[in-house]
Amino acid sequence: MPAIVLIGAQWGDEGKGKATDLLGDKVQWVVRYQGGNNAGHTVVLPDGQDFALHLIPSGILTPHVTNVIGNGVVVDPGVLLEELEGLEARGIDTNRLLLSADAHLIMPYHVAIDKVTERYLGSRKIGTTGRGIGPCYQDKVARVGVRVQDLLDEKILRQKVEAALEFKNQVLIKVYNRKGLDAAEVTDTVLTQAERFRHRIADTRLELNKALERDETVLLEGSQGTLLDVDHGTYPYVTSSSPTSGGASAGSGIGPGRITTVLGILKAYTTRVGSGPFPTELTDEAGENLRKSGGEFGVTTGRSRRTGWFDAVIGRYAARVNGITDYFLTKLDVLSGLEAVPVCVAYDVDGERTEDMPMTQTDVHHAKPVYEELPGWWEDISECRSFDELPKNAQAYVERLEELMGTRISAIGVGPGREQTIERHTIL
Repeated sequence: MPAIVLIGAQWGDEGKGKATDLLGDKVQWVVRYQGGNNAGHTVVLPDGQDFALHLIPSGILTPHVTNVIGNGVVVDPGVLLEELEGLEARGIDTNRLLLSADAHLIMPYHVAIDKVTERYLGSRKIGTTGRGIGPCYQDKVARVGVRVQDLLDEKILRQKVEAALEFKNQVLIKVYNRKGLDAAEVTDTVLTQAERFRHRIADTRLELNKALERDETVLLEGSQGTLLDVDHGTYPYVTSSSPTSGGASAGSGIGPGRITTVLGILKAYTTRVGSGPFPTELTDEAGENLRKSGGEFGVTTGRSRRTGWFDAVIGRYAARVNGITDYFLTKLDVLSGLEAVPVCVAYDVDGERTEDMPMTQTDVHHAKPVYEELPGWWEDISECRSFDELPKNAQAYVERLEELMGTRISAIGVGPGREQTIERHTIL
């Protein structure tokens, strides 16, 4: 049976939680394979309840699904416990959640360094959420990180924390004029937290591969989006991990040959959070209307998202980089009421037209959108449940996006609810 990868095809916040929730009844496992609690998924259930998930996979809301926080994720123990408590308080069963022994832990010194570094950069800041994700990934690559499995051996944990703080306290105190952290206090705090999730620690790569051998279906869920990938995104304004489909294998321990479907999620327009280039960004009333109509505020941070028209250059790029087999277009309903809907079909880079993503950082910053205007529609489409029920102009909009990206749009979101989805083609 297949492993399916679900990825964001823009700069994140595309509605991946809705897609995961839609497929939840058809899969047995949902895996978060990268990122930390700097991202979030919002899922709205049929009864109107909405859940904001930051670290735990969206499949936690489907009773029969086993959820995995994979080895590619960085985990803040306090945030994990808070999220578990919040779900349990609302009657959600969290017993089917496993935590990879090889995931890395976000320690208090990671959060401290993240915050002071971003403030120090001033106008050159990357736009991080200050949650310690970047510094944790830095330690992982430098081979000085603390892993979840270290919580099972107090001696190793204390040695690692002491070694880390010998250097990091020097940075906090002498470079940033901040108070250092006590190694024993940090270790004791994390060990106390671990008592409440120790039973969830597992060799998740083994469990996932056994599941595939039993013909069970595994859904691999990334956070953020393609343009925030550390290798393939708009560097340096990116995250510290690989949200693209290639990162799914590394972040879960599932071989790439097991992956049969790559489902890309994108909005019917474009948004991004934080600093960095954004060719179709709208800074006028049209952009503010998209922000208000689409509720474009971060699930985790509450920050306002930057908004712009749909960018087909990005859609084509994401399809290539990820090997996308199907697209899920979300928030089509937000565009209702517009007389015309511009779509970016190419870029003008210093007088030259290109339909592909520019190669250099400089050219990306210089890219100006080349628009094609499509006729809008006035009807409320939130109750539509088949493609034929959509207004003709809305149908034409979807079909034109397919043509521009060269990849079929198999599902369309017409509202935030679980049932507010049009399935054009079978994904599973």
